[in-house]
Amino acid sequence: MIQKKTFSTFQKFTKIESFSGILLLVATIVALVWANSPFGESYQSLWQYKVGFTTQGFELNKPLILWINDGLMAVFFFLIGLEIKREFLIGELNSGKKIAFPLIGALGGMIVPVAFFIILNQNPETLKGWGIPMATDIAFSLAILKLLGNRVPLSLKIFLTAFAIVDDIGAVLVIAIFYSGNIEVGLLVAAFILLGILYTLSYRGFYSKSLLVLFSVIIWVLFLKSGIHPTIAGILLAFAVPVRQKITTPAFIDNLVNITNNIRQAVITPKPILSKGQIELIDELENWTDKYQSPLQHLEHKLHNWVAYFIIPIFALANAGVVLGSDIDLAHALMINIIISLVLGKSIGISFIILLVKKLRLIEIPDEISNRQIIGVSFLAGIGFTMAIFIASLAFVDSPAYIDSAKIGILIGSLISALIGFFILKMKTNKKTVVNAVQK
Repeated sequence: MIQKKTFSTFQKFTKIESFSGILLLVATIVALVWANSPFGESYQSLWQYKVGFTTQGFELNKPLILWINDGLMAVFFFLIGLEIKREFLIGELNSGKKIAFPLIGALGGMIVPVAFFIILNQNPETLKGWGIPMATDIAFSLAILKLLGNRVPLSLKIFLTAFAIVDDIGAVLVIAIFYSGNIEVGLLVAAFILLGILYTLSYRGFYSKSLLVLFSVIIWVLFLKSGIHPTIAGILLAFAVPVRQKITTPAFIDNLVNITNNIRQAVITPKPILSKGQIELIDELENWTDKYQSPLQHLEHKLHNWVAYFIIPIFALANAGVVLGSDIDLAHALMINIIISLVLGKSIGISFIILLVKKLRLIEIPDEISNRQIIGVSFLAGIGFTMAIFIASLAFVDSPAYIDSAKIGILIGSLISALIGFFILKMKTNKKTVVNAVQK
């Protein structure tokens, strides 16, 4: 029963991510058409429009695109942090046996593409883009699997999600260590002191949404001004959200029964409104509900739709608009390097290492997952998009030509990876066998 409920929850998650992938595709197409249309100048001017405020001794005035990349994406990283914490505590990464399969795949999917990029790179100025082909875009890749329906077993989707999360951890570490600016130690220390306070309160069982929001804003600004990319603050803040409920299920049910009985016995007004007693009981029910909900699970649930249906599509709309016919000389070598690293680096890195350790019997792979499916999913992992574009914008922040070249390479590489992965999974998978395996 518990396993069935877990699968049901995961299927809802994949449904959200799949539709998010469709929105990403639409936003990307709109951005490309808009940027290359007669209204292309309005596209560029919109995202460069400055928003913020300036006071004596303090300034927070940034182009709109940076508010998206530094601000909205901090919320995206906050959600990633919640997912990582949940997976490690109670999810698909909470034991050595569970983490081995996706971890091995993720290591191959990070190390080999980076090695491809470094080996193929001939220009010292573009070497700092080595982190671009590392991560997998979970929304796009799950959207492809969604199109395949029952041809793909649920365990394969869980594997893809799990190693994408491990990829994200690696990408976050790379951003924090290699793609941050000059560090202001004093501001960073202040941020970690505030984080320490939140962690201590969380450990002692205290959690307040208002306090979390207040500290989050302050810590985000401190990270921004310290030189560490502020999206890292989102990850660290997520770890301060407790996963445990304040009351157990039996205690909640007992109180629920008592409140229900009291509502029935309360004086009912002749008008279609609640009596004072009923209102007080509803307030009491809300208080018990807040105590019963896991703060982490509740926040993740509330944020997921916002991130999937708004933040990521907006990020794509703001960042995917490459002017293909611009006068800027594109770095074709960089484009080709990224395409090869995404398509071949990811597919070879993931499939080779997993099939190798499988042959050596170092890990266990679910029976319903075939070698062909592993190869197909390894190509889908080459859909870098969101995180790849994000890292490209950090790596080449002072080089518009390199950013545009990297974006084109990412778009082409992701498209090729998606098509190859889709056709491998569609044409080489016995649908009946997979369905029977899932039913068993």
